[in-house]
Amino acid sequence: MISERYAPVTYALFRIVFGFLFLCFGLQKVFGLFGGSVAPLMSPEGGISLQGLAGYIETICGLLIMLGLSTKTAAFLASGEMAVAYFYIHVGISVMPLVNMGERSTMFCFAFLYIASRGAGIWSVDGLMKSRKT
Repeated sequence: MISERYAPVTYALFRIVFGFLFLCFGLQKVFGLFGGSVAPLMSPEGGISLQGLAGYIETICGLLIMLGLSTKTAAFLASGEMAVAYFYIHVGISVMPLVNMGERSTMFCFAFLYIASRGAGIWSVDGLMKSRKT
């Protein structure tokens, strides 16, 4: 059992790891890194590509969450993007995440919703700025 005194460190690691993973998914879409393919921001029809937009949201929000900068806003936006991804892509196959391959979207959605409700915590730019004000 982990002692309650380690909760701030555990939460900081949770935020940093989830932010980093989200950043990596964004970098796959925006730059084609980590075996991904580049998703253009503009669609061939002239509108905004949803996958390209998702890549930029994932890259920017993942970095902000990882650094703990504007954490609540970035995490709320990331959570919303994952909810949209789940309902737009996965739910048409089945409602169950294990059947429709939406586990990743579901886990990211609720992890980021938790981060949005709790804030940055320790080891964050938000925390540094807050401590300098006091």
